[in-house]
Parts: sequence; C-alpha cells; structure tokens
Amino acid sequence: MIASGLWPGALGGTRTPSLQIRRRPYWRPGLFRPVRGLGLASSRRPGEFGASQGCSSACHLIERHVKPRIGGMRLQAVRPAQITKLYRDLLTEGGRSGAGLSARTVEYVHAVLRKAFRDAVLVDQLLPSNPVERAKRPRNPVRERGEIWSAGQLRVFLDLARSHRLSAFFHLAAYTGARRGELLNLRWRHVDLARAEIRISGSAAVIGGTRIEGTTKSGRSRTVSIDDGTVQVLKAHRVRQAEERLTAGPDWMGGHDYVFTTGWGGPVHPDTVSSLIGDLIRAHNVTVGDGGASELLPHALLHDLRHVHATTLLLAGVPVHVVAARLGHADPSVTLRVYAHVIRDQVAEAADIFARSIPAGDSSVVSKSVSKEAAADGR
Repeated sequence: MIASGLWPGALGGTRTPSLQIRRRPYWRPGLFRPVRGLGLASSRRPGEFGASQGCSSACHLIERHVKPRIGGMRLQAVRPAQITKLYRDLLTEGGRSGAGLSARTVEYVHAVLRKAFRDAVLVDQLLPSNPVERAKRPRNPVRERGEIWSAGQLRVFLDLARSHRLSAFFHLAAYTGARRGELLNLRWRHVDLARAEIRISGSAAVIGGTRIEGTTKSGRSRTVSIDDGTVQVLKAHRVRQAEERLTAGPDWMGGHDYVFTTGWGGPVHPDTVSSLIGDLIRAHNVTVGDGGASELLPHALLHDLRHVHATTLLLAGVPVHVVAARLGHADPSVTLRVYAHVIRDQVAEAADIFARSIPAGDSSVVSKSVSKEAAADGR
C-alpha cells in the first residue's frame, strides 16, 4: 500500500525528529520509482489519470485523524499506549459532529501508521522498534465475502474474454491469483515457459499521471507455478504481441519488456483492466437477454479472480501455507483470516473425512462385548 509517512527531510533538520507528515506521498528510498520514457505525461493531459485511491485515502486519514491528535509529538516519544488512545478516541469521537468512526476506518488508520513507522524503523533507522505493532487496535468484525464465481462461471468469462487482446491477462489473474499491479509490472524475463513458472517481483500503479513501480504488497518476491494450459496461453499472447510490434513499426513504445501492453507497446493503465471485466460481463449478459447465451454472469470485480483462485484451491484441499505462498500473503494467518468461511466449511467436513479413512470395525464383536458387560453388571 502507498501511504503518507515519515520523511526525514520534512523534520526541519532538528536532532530530535517530530512526527511530521508530508502533504505529498512519501516514497521510501529505492522502493518506489517513477518509470520515465513511457510517454504518459506527454501523450495525455495532466491529471487525466487521476490520483491513486489508496494514496489519497491514506493522505486523508493522516491529515484528518492523525495529525490533529499526535502530529506534534516527537517521533521517539510515541508509545503503544498513545497509539491505543488514538484509536479509542477515533472510535468514540473521531468522526463528524463528534460521532465515532467505524472500526473499519480505524483499522485503515492503523494500517497507514504501521507502514509509516515501519519505514522509520527499517529504512530511516530513526526508531529501534515499531510502537504501532504493539498498540491495541479495534478488531473489525469478520464479514463474510459475497458470492464468488463458480468454476463454471469463471470458464464462461474466460471463454468470452478470449477474443480480446488482453484475454491472457485475465487468464493469468485467475490461474495464479496475482494482484492487478503485480501482473501489470510483469516482464517477459520473469516468465519461464520452459519451467512453467513466473516470478512476481514488483507491482505497478499510476499516481497523479505518473507510473510508479515498487515492491509487492508484502515486500517480497515469489515464484508461482503455472499449468500447461497457461503456458500455451502466454505463448499465444507473445505471438500476438510480436505481430502488434511489427504493425506499429517505429511507433512501438514497448522498450520495457512488459508482458501486458497497449496495442502500441506502452504500459497498460490499471483502470483499463479493472473496467474491462465489467464491460465484458455486461456484454455477455445482454446476449443472454437476447437468447444468445445460456447463463447470466453475476457482477464481479477484477480482484474477485484472485478470490476464485484461492477459494478453489482451499476447497480442493490444498494446504493453507501453499495457497498463502501463491497469493503472496506475508503469513498464512492472513489467508486463514481472509478465507475463514472456506476453512469453516472444511472443518465441518473433517469428521466425515476422518471416519471414511478408518476401516469399519466388526459390529458383531462390538455387540458381544456390550452383552458381556451388561451380564456382568446384572450379577
């Protein structure tokens, strides 16, 4: 997540840093970097891309809820108890007209502060430990996820997307569970078709009209295996991309080896793939109404393909730690929390699975044993 955070240069050169927050996003040194030479600023009007929702939300939370309460404190003076009090105050009177904020909003505040203080510990080395990690935050009640696509519905969507030039993007999203930014950052050098695996080492976003590339959400790279069918999909996509390059000729913009590009070789804007899935679903459902298709597809977001991937694996009995590794979760506990409803379904079946695994005993032997015990009790 991209958050406003601690920035040494904004501390005014004082020996004892205070908790100051920049008005513009904080980029950790070496973590996020603008990608130049992509033609984004020159080919589009300033501001056309808009700001990142995650960044603007984080800045709003800091400006509205954090700075008025602890913004003037010395950085080293912040203690877990003070962060806990901040959360408690936000819950009771942090909203408009003195109303309390929801536990979910306070959770977002916690996430922003945790990231900022983590950078102060690990990157800038201003603190020996992260006080936010030890603060008591409100627990947001776990809400059940809405209905996700079945395997059959996913198959219907992938079939109807096959005619689009970015069909391989949706296929890879569904078959790897990778995040949108991770796939848009994927290079061909990270794809090993011979070994049937891809290397996810970063993520991409567009903020204020500038493409920003950084680490994955967990900050770690991972290798994800792919099946033979996905290998063939990527091979076909590479052939199509080569044909587009020949067509574009000297106007081809693809100098960065991206797997997924525009028709002119430039990077794909994240909003493009997010809106495209909705367009494809609506187009399909129109044909259902006209009698051209057999089944309506429920509304779905691009991120739901990730949920379909995880849920399908968990219901098939794939160990949680394996699913967590594919999804890029920093810890399997994250997977357990996000997909708790799937785990509960498996727990309910555990007794029957165990019973089926044990050979049935001889019921006549059990009956004779019970009869002997009854006769002994009678004496």
